[in-house]
Amino acid sequence: MKVLVTGATGFIGRLVVHHLRQAGAELRLASRHPERLGSGDGAVLLPNFDAPAAAFLALTRDVTHVVHCAGLNNDRGNATEADYWAANVELSARLAHAAAAQVSGPFIHLSSIRAVIGARVSATIDENTPPAPQCVYGLSKREGEIRILEAYASHGRSDAAVLRLPPVYGSGMKGNLATLMRLADTALPLPTGALTGIRSLMSREAAVRAVSHLLTHSAPLRPIYVGADVPPVTLEAIIAAFRKGFGRPMRLMTVPAGLMRPAASVLGKQAFWDGLTATQICDPALLISQGWAPESDPLGRLAELARLGKS
Repeated sequence: MKVLVTGATGFIGRLVVHHLRQAGAELRLASRHPERLGSGDGAVLLPNFDAPAAAFLALTRDVTHVVHCAGLNNDRGNATEADYWAANVELSARLAHAAAAQVSGPFIHLSSIRAVIGARVSATIDENTPPAPQCVYGLSKREGEIRILEAYASHGRSDAAVLRLPPVYGSGMKGNLATLMRLADTALPLPTGALTGIRSLMSREAAVRAVSHLLTHSAPLRPIYVGADVPPVTLEAIIAAFRKGFGRPMRLMTVPAGLMRPAASVLGKQAFWDGLTATQICDPALLISQGWAPESDPLGRLAELARLGKS
């Protein structure tokens, strides 16, 4: 097995590379920053979305499988709509067309639950959830999914699969989880009693195991999969786990949400607050039914993440 991994220097891509290398796979690693991968690692420059078709054919030549981790995440505050479309739609489509033409094995694409649901919406998400993205990032991820699956279908193939991920945690994470972790590492009392939301999370290791599972799964792939740790956890429990890991006193106050929401609005943080109070539960039953095992102690993993970060 020779696997092309795009986004090989990214948050999840780095661990995908490590896992596949440990499993004995031959690798081709594509990144915007191949110099970070070192010599002898099969590192190549990831083409721009507007590169000639020959560049994508060269990238996918002689590989048997593709793991597409590359993309523009929603933690880039200065990214434009055009940036998201180029990275998450056009680049994905060009890569998928080249892979469908000459790669014999499956194409695994890492996506996000933002492709189907906004950050402030409460819902349970599975493979049949009707897509209703509500931000530029989510719209670009959904269109990227469509274009990849269409590219494979146009070549008469059905072995491309989209893996939708909830917020993923691990060393080096960004976004709201990183913000909560920083808040937890203070002596400040926190009004967590108003954080009524319940969330599905996913450890980076569990996400990588899901990728490996789909790469090697013997049965025909489904077009969409949803991953998550089991069980989902409350926002209050997330902060408590971080504080436990940091060795901080809990100092979690019960403050009515009716008081916190206006305060968040005054501070220009209403969207952030609404995102923290929404309940979003992902159902990974399909992956589990096919033999994948989810992380079963997310709070313990979060506490350990904080402990290691402090040390």
